[in-house]
Amino acid sequence: MGFKTFCLTSVLALSAGTAFAEMNFNRISSFATPMNMADGEDKKAETSAEIIAATADGNTLVYTDSPLGVLGRIDITDAANPKPLGNIALEGEPTSVGVAGVNAIVGVNTSESYTDPSGFLAAINIADGSEAARCDLGGQPDSIAVAKDGSFVAVAIENERDEDLGDGRTGQLPAGFLVTVALNGDVPACDTLKMIELTGLAEVSPEDPEPEFVDINDNGEIVVTMQENNHMVVVSKDGEILNHFSAGAVDLEGIDATDERGALLFTESQMGRVREPDAVKWIDADHFATANEGDMDGGSRGWTIFNKDGSVVYESGASFEHALVQIGHYPDKRSDSKGVEPESIEFAKFGDTPYVFVGSERGSAVGVYDVTDLSAPVLKQILPSGVGPEGYVALPARNLLVSANEKDLIEDKGPRAHVMMYELQDAAPQYPTLTSEGAKELIGWGAISGMVADKDGMIYAVNDSFFGFQPSIFKIDASQTPAKIVDVIRVHRADGAAAQKLDLEGITLDGKGGFYLASEGRTDRAIPHAVYHVDGDGLIKSHKQEIGLPAELMAVEKRFGFEGITMIGDTLWMAVQREWKDDPKNHVKLVAYNLETKEWGAVHYPKAEPKKGWVGLSEIVAHGDYVYVIERDNQIGSDVVTKKIYRIPAAEMVPAKLGEVLPVVSKEEVRDLIPDLQSFGGYVTDKIEGLAILPDGSAFVSTDNDGVDDSSGETFFWSIGKL
Repeated sequence: MGFKTFCLTSVLALSAGTAFAEMNFNRISSFATPMNMADGEDKKAETSAEIIAATADGNTLVYTDSPLGVLGRIDITDAANPKPLGNIALEGEPTSVGVAGVNAIVGVNTSESYTDPSGFLAAINIADGSEAARCDLGGQPDSIAVAKDGSFVAVAIENERDEDLGDGRTGQLPAGFLVTVALNGDVPACDTLKMIELTGLAEVSPEDPEPEFVDINDNGEIVVTMQENNHMVVVSKDGEILNHFSAGAVDLEGIDATDERGALLFTESQMGRVREPDAVKWIDADHFATANEGDMDGGSRGWTIFNKDGSVVYESGASFEHALVQIGHYPDKRSDSKGVEPESIEFAKFGDTPYVFVGSERGSAVGVYDVTDLSAPVLKQILPSGVGPEGYVALPARNLLVSANEKDLIEDKGPRAHVMMYELQDAAPQYPTLTSEGAKELIGWGAISGMVADKDGMIYAVNDSFFGFQPSIFKIDASQTPAKIVDVIRVHRADGAAAQKLDLEGITLDGKGGFYLASEGRTDRAIPHAVYHVDGDGLIKSHKQEIGLPAELMAVEKRFGFEGITMIGDTLWMAVQREWKDDPKNHVKLVAYNLETKEWGAVHYPKAEPKKGWVGLSEIVAHGDYVYVIERDNQIGSDVVTKKIYRIPAAEMVPAKLGEVLPVVSKEEVRDLIPDLQSFGGYVTDKIEGLAILPDGSAFVSTDNDGVDDSSGETFFWSIGKL
């Protein structure tokens, strides 16, 4: 059977407006893995949620937590309010889990070295943590699968290579293999353990197979991915190899294949990119889907449906990655490697609709595909999925999908590892809130910071220094749902080159079809604090359009500079994020620059005392009789305190000269944004960066996703109604 590549032009209906006539998945809750730690444990210790499974009634989740060496448990009887059931300590590193009756069937790695791998299969009572059985596996387990009829378990024994030896290549013994163990009720019968050799099959390192992932169909047939060997194997439940074949290669075009250049340029190609699949799931008795993450030589950035005879039924090519690009989830720092890195895959039938769920590890999202026609899957949604999704479990009887996200950024003061719940609802899709889908070209975007509204209802936003070599102004039509990026203006100089090394944090209209842009600046990285005047095409005509800071300000500057810009009459006003050297505690400057007289001045703004970390300003917008600012702390999740919009009477915005005692303006709270952020069902993000107010007073708020670097990649763009 030939395959059909999923064309970008038919990428999806990410959302088709406010009216809806079909079911959609929406996130309803999230669970931070540290919640399962006992009183007295160090909650700052790294945790994780990797592979996840559910009990037959769908009320309890179990997940592997490798850093802690435990099995985590969550009560989702009320899926919108998950509750911790605590961790079960294991004597080793859990790598995978399934469920048989009352027991969690767990693969545990106890290897002392790459050359001396070991591990066991354990049956752990989910309710009380007692161990019912333990089988020595003779090697390092990676993935396990429990047969749907509960008759046996299959285990991929990877015996992974040492990536620091032999140029990181395969060919390092001992070889991996496949194991099957019969189940006696809910308990593995260790005396039935069967080792199935997989050597001599692959073209790549046939002497050193590294089984990565396993799944079992209704007939008891086992499919095995050998990721590093770029090979697939189908095995009967009796251990007979029924078929094996290369996973093959894909020609990729329209991708960004250059790493960390601070720009998104989807003009490159990778021909003959081997798939090197990671996760695999049966769709029916004859077909399975793979997530082609890649390892040594490949990673085709997409996913594939195979017939078990080895033929390709469907290949996504670059289309899955393009769909993630459009919603701001493209991880630029992984461009030269494996792009969005599809790692996880799940299949389930909800009602009459069969779905394949494709998880992007680096894009931190999951694609929801209707696979009614196996040769032409339809991408219905993309869901936000925490940081580094590793595993999924679908619970059709409860209309639930669950993701396990392994990345815990406690050391970087970032979000913790999470398990997230999604419900199939008779409702409009909640995510994405901003997309470039439908634009004339493929527009990559992220790290949205400052915003401004035009009188025609359009909103303009800039990106910050994450894309400092591609400073851009995005034109947003907020009248659609989700809001649409309909065009992009690249900020450039007279020679046509991008105006590199800008840290754009603010934008305002000049009243003549152009813009004033505020660059926060970091003098330690040769990024100046400055204001730039650009025309409607993004051109900085000359150095006369660059407004540098005066000596009085540069003498007291710190790295946390301008975080917004607005204009009142002939005066530009810039909000400084945090205190500079001469500011009183918890007071920051609102800096003024008169375009006619060229005079500088400032007032002081009194910000909140931080409960933890710091509090600063991230936006300033003049509208009517007031000037509105966003005041936020740098906290995430349950630690958030300050995410608010305040207003200042415009009459008080009378600047004193620099060097004089600055007047302190008054402020009035307009809106607490924490409930808004909580309504998206995930953890509360820290960076509320943008505020735009339409002429009628309707206001829109946006968050900065840090370019999907150590972030979930989620951008929230929403209306808070009329101010």
